[in-house]
Amino acid sequence: MRFTKMQGCGNDYIYINCFEEKVEHPEKLAIAMSERHFGVGSDGLVLILPAQTGDFRMRMFNLDGSEGEMCGNAVRCIGKYVYERGMTEKTRISLETAGGMKYLELHVKDGIVEAVTVDMGEPILEAERIPVKSKKYPVLEERVTILDREFDFTCVSMGNPHGVTFVEQVADYPVEKYGRVAEMHPIFPKKANIEFVELVDDRHIRMRVWERGSGETLACGTGACAAAVASVLKGHCGRKIEVELIGGCLSIEWRESDNHVYMTGPAAFSFDGVWLREE
Repeated sequence: MRFTKMQGCGNDYIYINCFEEKVEHPEKLAIAMSERHFGVGSDGLVLILPAQTGDFRMRMFNLDGSEGEMCGNAVRCIGKYVYERGMTEKTRISLETAGGMKYLELHVKDGIVEAVTVDMGEPILEAERIPVKSKKYPVLEERVTILDREFDFTCVSMGNPHGVTFVEQVADYPVEKYGRVAEMHPIFPKKANIEFVELVDDRHIRMRVWERGSGETLACGTGACAAAVASVLKGHCGRKIEVELIGGCLSIEWRESDNHVYMTGPAAFSFDGVWLREE
């Protein structure tokens, strides 16, 4: 079975073109292929599929085999894949995801997709839809005890649930220690991605993320969007924000005109390969 490894700001996934390949047990395959010693190594598995109403459809699986609703970095990579592999000539693409329809604008130069802007839709702020156990709207400064510390979470869904907390210095913050426990806290009925955010100025934040089902990753597109929304809601930043991640930077804009969040960033091919065993 042929596959392609791609990454967006270091958030790396294995992509399978299901117009040509058949995957019968994607949960098991995600676990096997994502393992970094005995497999290909990745943050998970992404299937590119025929769509019912959009141009293409995406399914994504975390490295533990659980299926996620959305992945912003994977969405950008799919845009690059389908254009540069000749599956479409469009530079505006609609993509079906479990987190809703996403719309992509491809920035193309000399046949190469240099960046992708994704209309991520409106942020979900209602507690029951995120979901998070809270009576607040929006869910700002929801205090939760994690191990030996108290955290104030601002909670947002960008098609998947996020808990955003602000810290002084993110570079050396014990993300694994607290993220691992916070992800599964009872306040999050479907677990959550946990973003640790440092404010640089009113147009720039730094972020590390503990992703639900995958652990700490070098980047998270939906997490960057959630962190930007949280920064605006708390009055820390304007609506155009540069989000600095371990693997690179994403430009996020939460527009007042339509209440949609727009994410712009890179996508890159790593390599193609052949998987000889499906398990």
